[in-house]
Amino acid sequence: MRAYSLDSWRDLPAAQQPEWPDPAELERVVKELAGLPPLVFAGECDQLKAKLAEVAQGKAFVLQGGDCAETFAGATADDVRNKLKTLLQMAIVLTYAASVPVVKIGRLAGQFAKPRSSSVETRDGVTLPAYRGDMVNGFEFTEASRVPDPVRLLRAYHSAAVTLNLIRAFTRGGYADLRQVHAWNQDFVGESPAGRRYDRLASEIDRALSFMQACGADMDEFHSVELYSSHEALILDYDRALTRIDSRSGLPYDVSAHFVWIGERTRQLDGAHVEFFRQIRNPIGVKLGPTTSPQDALALIDKLDPDREPGRLTFITRMGAGRIRDHLPGLVEKVTASGAKVAWICDPMHGNTFEAPSGHKTRRVDDVLDEVAGFFEVHRSLGTHPGGIHIEFTGDDVTECVGGGHEIAEDDLHQRYETACDPRLNRSQSLDLAFIVAEMYNQVH
Repeated sequence: MRAYSLDSWRDLPAAQQPEWPDPAELERVVKELAGLPPLVFAGECDQLKAKLAEVAQGKAFVLQGGDCAETFAGATADDVRNKLKTLLQMAIVLTYAASVPVVKIGRLAGQFAKPRSSSVETRDGVTLPAYRGDMVNGFEFTEASRVPDPVRLLRAYHSAAVTLNLIRAFTRGGYADLRQVHAWNQDFVGESPAGRRYDRLASEIDRALSFMQACGADMDEFHSVELYSSHEALILDYDRALTRIDSRSGLPYDVSAHFVWIGERTRQLDGAHVEFFRQIRNPIGVKLGPTTSPQDALALIDKLDPDREPGRLTFITRMGAGRIRDHLPGLVEKVTASGAKVAWICDPMHGNTFEAPSGHKTRRVDDVLDEVAGFFEVHRSLGTHPGGIHIEFTGDDVTECVGGGHEIAEDDLHQRYETACDPRLNRSQSLDLAFIVAEMYNQVH
């Protein structure tokens, strides 16, 4: 059996880690975390890995999405239900309109930390540590709020537990029943073109379900949904503390989430994140930006998936609309030629951020759609499988990204700009995207 050294990453450079002011307090918190129950189970991680193997084989499609940065205040029934509702609606559109099984992965129950391009933030001549997510420090621009606090790691665990408990209740307690497809839209149908389009699709699904019931078919899959959790495993002390040895297999799993990924800023081959991920047996992802070379991608495969295990490794590309058609083909060609069976997912959000004249960070929906289009075009030209999308969205009617069928202008951004970090698609924009992605998928297949 392969030997595991779960703390070997501590001897390597670890990017984007907080400067905890009290090492003794961090040690106490990590010890407490290590004694808490798992948030997910190894068998569930293996189940997701099997589904991602189908994605890599061209038999399924991933919808991964949720908040840019979760907040502790957002772990409420209303907030979780609204995000779940949007994800379910998008999944229904993709499943029905594209006739493809959809693997649903929430960017939730752990996405409490964010990498930052600068370690400090300056406002009106005052410089403080940057906000790194609720897991690390506070959003309020005060000296006391911005001090990294290890106790927040415990709050992140408990907020994740609450979120997962709510998700399991909603997805298995009747809310996710396919016969509820109209109910998910009652507050929304008259407010946007996407809502009205979804309502027409829901009517078709209702008729199909009625026909199947009349024929005696009433499958369990109609009444509940498998939704998996994921986050960027950025703060290594947190994810290491929640790594357990599975009693069945004797293998280590990061039981903070089903799927964890390495970000573009932390994918150094000789860095602590790659070393940590090399040890755990979850299905894992790596974000690949426009500077990624084919050699980088192949080296990551050798490090993270040396056994070429189906479903083990997912590459999440984040190139930017203006770069994806130039940079992605070489990566896909070399990886495919190597024989590695990775799943390819498009993150069309992070490469398309800009600052509006008002000072708000924002994204154009047209740029998001163009990057997805480029992703599909590349895979179509190479005969490979466009395996999914990874997006940042909220179930609320925010004004953070410009454009969409229910047009939001740059002058509208101030109305409901509520994100803790990066701009998110609102519910209408998310549904617009789902319909267009379904059309793109049909063109490829």
